[in-house]
This record gives sequence, structure tokens and C-alpha cells, in this order.
Amino acid sequence: MSINSRRALRFTHALTRARSLATISQAAHPSSTRAPSAAEIHSNGIVRTDWSREEIRAVYDTPLLDLLFQAAKVHRAHHDPLAVQQCTLLSIKTGGCQEDCSYCPQSSKYKTPVKAAKLLEEDAVLEAARKAKEAGSTRFCMGAAWRDLNGRKTNFSTILNYVSTIRAMDMEVCATLGMLTAPQAAALKSAGLTAYNHNLDTSRDYYPTIITTRTYDERLQTIANVREAGISVCSGGIIGLGETVDDRVGLLWELATLPEHPESVPVNALLAVKGTPMENQEPVNIWEMVRMIATARIVMPSSMVRLSAGRIRFSQPEQALCFMAGANSIFTGDKLLTTPNNAYNDDQAMFNILGLTPKTANFAQGADRFIPPPPAPSKRTGGQLVIED
Repeated sequence: MSINSRRALRFTHALTRARSLATISQAAHPSSTRAPSAAEIHSNGIVRTDWSREEIRAVYDTPLLDLLFQAAKVHRAHHDPLAVQQCTLLSIKTGGCQEDCSYCPQSSKYKTPVKAAKLLEEDAVLEAARKAKEAGSTRFCMGAAWRDLNGRKTNFSTILNYVSTIRAMDMEVCATLGMLTAPQAAALKSAGLTAYNHNLDTSRDYYPTIITTRTYDERLQTIANVREAGISVCSGGIIGLGETVDDRVGLLWELATLPEHPESVPVNALLAVKGTPMENQEPVNIWEMVRMIATARIVMPSSMVRLSAGRIRFSQPEQALCFMAGANSIFTGDKLLTTPNNAYNDDQAMFNILGLTPKTANFAQGADRFIPPPPAPSKRTGGQLVIED
């Protein structure tokens, strides 16, 4: 047998083996006949407010690797996948809150390490804002441990001044001050507030287990007042409160069926604090966090999804999974209100390793949301659709 004949024979044998292996693989993993997952079906990036709970639950239950892949596709279609918003959150009025949020160390109803303090002076607030900007933050958030602003006219006037002054630093300004009336929201808008945070925390069904001093509908009314005033809405929730998967889906359903999706959706993992009713809750694992972020990304494709409280518990590789799943905003700084946060140097190292870049500031209402450009004009020529440059 000639050399060429032997080579041809070896090639034929190799091809036969390859085809046999392909047949075996296809029989074991019939990808060509695999039904698309719920995440794949709903990963078209269309912004909807008519989601059903069943649809969101099906997305949430998608096998994790497929869910992650589909969420990453949606994320890349709507956002720069390497741009991450950096926010800094400062507690300007700590502790002494009369509400009974079971997770919160600032409640006066629980014995926690947090001590009540008055509203911070202007110098302290502005210095914190300057440092945040120098460290790369484009959004400065101020939090006050209040149920609402009723009877706090002087403090509210002071906060309005803080908002105006920080906005003049060319920073986005966010606040979380409890419930707002429509006139209060309008005053914050006039002062230059970019966004207002008011989380729903959990599902409507599980909510009374966590909080009794403020109703779910009161939270929704504050969100409506903020939206009506022309301020961007920041609203999300917390996982790890003892809720079920249905409760997590219920939270996402509430957010995704608002008349407009929140511009920002914080996903928090409970950091249990000694002295609160939640002190013995099991920590959230990374797979739960990734699944929640990925589902939020698919059902609210144009919103910012913020990897918020609890990030300190996750390693840099684990945080990278969250960014792949669709998170594109974080809080920087050593503290989030009263709980610890990741060190600045660690975050900078992570940004460098992952090739992430800080998102630039944008001050318009809805600026957090991606608005797709209009489609290119088209015409039909000879039965073929032609896209014009």
C-alpha cells in the first residue's frame, strides 16, 4: 500500500471516529432539539411592564449557566458591559428611627451597636462628598434614618441646601429620607436632586413579616411622588430575610410592573447585625445573588442593577460573576450607612483586573436607563430589505 493510500485510510478512519463521537454526543446532548429556556425566550431586551409572576419565576428557575449567558446578552445590548457606576452613600442622620424594620440596626426598637446622632453639619457632609468625588464616585447619596419628613422643616431645608451645593460640584445627588409627599419631592427636584432611593425590600406578601410601621402601598406612593416630580427612581430590595423564592420573584414582579421601571435597582444581600430580629439569618450565597441579579437584568433590561449591601462578603471572582450577570453599579467607600463595605483600594484593584471603567455622571431624569437609538431608515429593493447607512 502506498504512502498516499495509507494516509487516505487513516483520514477515513479518523473521520469515521469523529462522526461516531459527534453522533454519540448529539444523542447525549441533543442541542438541536433542546427547547429554549425561559431566560432565552425573554432575553430579547424588550422593555415590558406587563410581566406575569409565572414568566419571571420561569426566568429565575432557568439553569444558572444559561441564565447567566442570557442576562449577559441583554446587558451588552443595553449597556456598556465594562462601565460601572460608582456611588458613595453617607448616613447624614444615624439611628433613633421609630420604625421596626427587622433587618435595620438603626431602629430604636432594637439594642444594636448603632448610637443615635443628629443631622450631620454641612462641613462634614460636603467634605465627604469631595472625598467621594476624588475617589471616583459620580453619585453621592445621603441617607437619614427617618420614617418621613413630617415635623422636620428645618432639617429638610438644610438637606435641600446640601443637595444644591453637592450638585454644584458636578456630582449626581441621591437621597433616601423615608416617605415623601408630592410637595417634598418637588422641592428636592428644584434643589437639584438626581435620584431618590425608596426600596420595596421584599414581596408584598412577605413584607408584613419584616415591617409593620409602614405599608407597602405607602412605599409605592412615595415612588409615584418621586416619579411625578421628575426625579429618577432608585428602588430594589434585600435577599436573605428568610423569604422564599416566590417572594424574590414577587419583589421583581412589583418592580418590573411599575408604570416605568426604576432607573436603578439595588440588589442587597442581608448583612445580619447583632441585636436585630434578623441577627441569626444565614448569609446569602453567591449563586443566589447571581440568580437575582441576572433575573433583574432580563426583566428590567434598561435599568441600572446595583450590587449593593453585602458585597463585602463576596470575593472578587464572585463579584465578577455579578457583573457578568448584569450588575453595573456599586457603592464605594468603607461604609454603607452603618454597615461595612469594600475597601477603596480593593475595588480599584478589581476594576483593573476586570478592565472595568467608571460610568460618567448624567443628570437627566431617566439618565440611568439606556434609551436605544431609533432604527436606521430602511427600504425594500427587489423584495429584499435594505438598511441605509
